Amino acid sequence: MNYFTLTRDGDGVAIVNMNNPAASSNTMSDAYKDELDAVLDQLEAQRDTLAGVVITSAKRDFLAGGDLSAMRGRVRAGAPVVFADAQRVKQQLRRLEKLGRPVVAALNGSALGGGLELALACHARICVDSDEVKLGFPEVTLGLMPGGGGVVRSVRMLGLLKAVPLLADGTLLSPRDARALGLVDVLVDAADGLLAAAKAWIAKSPAAVQPWDVKGHAVPGGALYDGTLHLQLSGLTAGYAKKTRGLLPAPGAIVACAAESSMLPFDVALKIESDCFTQLAVSPVAGNLAALNFFDRRTIRRGGARPAQPASEPVTQVGVLGAGMMGSGIAWSLALAGISVELKDIDLPAAERGRARIAKLADKQVAAGRMTAAEAGALHARVRAADLSTPFGTCDFLIEAVFEDPAIKRSAIEQHEHPLPAGAVFATNTSTLPVTGLAEAAAHPDRFVGLHFFSPVDRMQLVEIIRGAMTSDATLARAFDLVRAIGKTPIVVNDSRGFFASRVFQKLIYEGAAMVGEGISPALVERAALQAGYPVGPLALLDETTLTLSKTVIAQTRNGLRAEGKYLAKHPGEDVIVRMVDELNRAGRSTGGGFYAYAEDGTKQLWSGLADTFGRAATQPPIEALVERFLCAQAVDAAACLEEGVLTSTAEANVGSVLGIGFPTWTGGVLRYIDMVGVRHFVERADLLRERHGDRYAAPALLRRLADSGETVCADADC
Repeated sequence: MNYFTLTRDGDGVAIVNMNNPAASSNTMSDAYKDELDAVLDQLEAQRDTLAGVVITSAKRDFLAGGDLSAMRGRVRAGAPVVFADAQRVKQQLRRLEKLGRPVVAALNGSALGGGLELALACHARICVDSDEVKLGFPEVTLGLMPGGGGVVRSVRMLGLLKAVPLLADGTLLSPRDARALGLVDVLVDAADGLLAAAKAWIAKSPAAVQPWDVKGHAVPGGALYDGTLHLQLSGLTAGYAKKTRGLLPAPGAIVACAAESSMLPFDVALKIESDCFTQLAVSPVAGNLAALNFFDRRTIRRGGARPAQPASEPVTQVGVLGAGMMGSGIAWSLALAGISVELKDIDLPAAERGRARIAKLADKQVAAGRMTAAEAGALHARVRAADLSTPFGTCDFLIEAVFEDPAIKRSAIEQHEHPLPAGAVFATNTSTLPVTGLAEAAAHPDRFVGLHFFSPVDRMQLVEIIRGAMTSDATLARAFDLVRAIGKTPIVVNDSRGFFASRVFQKLIYEGAAMVGEGISPALVERAALQAGYPVGPLALLDETTLTLSKTVIAQTRNGLRAEGKYLAKHPGEDVIVRMVDELNRAGRSTGGGFYAYAEDGTKQLWSGLADTFGRAATQPPIEALVERFLCAQAVDAAACLEEGVLTSTAEANVGSVLGIGFPTWTGGVLRYIDMVGVRHFVERADLLRERHGDRYAAPALLRRLADSGETVCADADC
């Protein structure tokens, strides 16, 4: 065997060690399953001479779960193949827990998904007490549910009301939390104590048996119709439906499977779980989410867009120029990662206000139990506030976060770049301004790069790295490494006006404004966006970001393109935005009102004057038509970004669109949405929308070529 080794010691305890030779982590690959059958054969043959079994791992983690690449192959083969594989896993785990000897899982590291299912099939779980170790069922983030008995066993171990949130929320628990919940039996201080603790447990429990295999066992707290459980579960189901808007089927399927399994014999319940798992696995949503949250994010996490050279070097001190909401948020993220920060503004009081915002964020973390007071104090101490009287002379990386105005940014670059140490990187935080143009003010344009942080920085995970025409590989690599060092997800794009994220984001809000201008009910506009899966409607987004900003961006874009001898066709939504600002003096929430009217208590409702201003069409379109317009408008432009070379990969587009601009998660990302629709059909729909609404829906030549060839946009769509 290659995956497993089976040894016995003088105590009569069999040690089953997992050590995947093909990867850095253990997964439930086909090799794992094939060899597990052989291991079980040997254990059953030796049963009479065994005192017990300990399952361990030679990897950093215990078992990471299923092999998604293999599973996608089974999905292509069809539902019967998926079902049969799920049943095979369950049969293996049933053989293990019914071995007739005590079996202990020795968890040296994280046990996720299938790894936790294996552990639950053991009679006890001994775990290292470390914050680096996590236990849970994250399958729901991939549009799936546990398929190896995780639902059935957790319900019988914990009861419905404790098991369902664990399963349907994808919560990852620390060993102590898992111990408190009842998933872990014993904690040890270090991995070298696992084996002794496991043997001690075996010695005390020679006749161990799973509680659900004891006659008369009842689900803790009762089955579905015991007491008021069905009412409480109905409330959970309604909560998940509201949260997902019915677009993500996995949470509801998990609740239904858990509830049904609580009323059935154990082995029958396992079969029901396999059936529910199969239905999710073969659904388009599961394929999209797996591609997005595993394959695409893995591509980015592994540095697919990072230049191979130079090797990574840690950044120890970063300067942040501008202590406003954006600058202080960037400084917070840096300090949280253990990096020293010089936070500067026009004067010391302004810089101190930014530092105070950081202290407030730290206080919130302490109050939430996510940080100790000592850790908060150390974080705050890593940020030094100062005015601009002294240069950023000791920083090896400087991030400028001043007002989004070309003249102001060029002035900041000219004043603060040249005193930096040799080799230091200057990064401009901009959401729309071309980096190559700003680099003209730099003495070292090869060490100049764009970093587009998203607001609020402390909560938004994405950073868009913009490579200017002169940005060197070394600079790009250092920017990439810094973004990863602060725990955020970097996507790399080439320079253009609006880059990728802002450019495609604007298509959503402009389209929403255009619909209002067409006389479509504003309430219908907002509801359509929410039904599509966007977190916020376009009119609410315009109000939050201010219509003045959108108007400024429109003007900057048009003027900049005009200077380059280019023409930008007017989007019909522009006229609505300009009219709201110039004629109606309604520029958004911060100015008292925009598309919405805001009450003193913080509530809001759509402004009643919209119908009088823009009219109301006699016939309102079906909501499905508006949903398609939103999705198609952004997807067409994302495809244009790919064709123009702004995007460096489809993974950057998919991850960036979901994490950065709120493109509906169920689609798997803006370009994967095109593949889900089918490229040929998407082009046909885009052509129809172009006829009805204008050239902004024109499908780029790239999509037409793919439609003719039968290829997909995302190269891994069928991997």
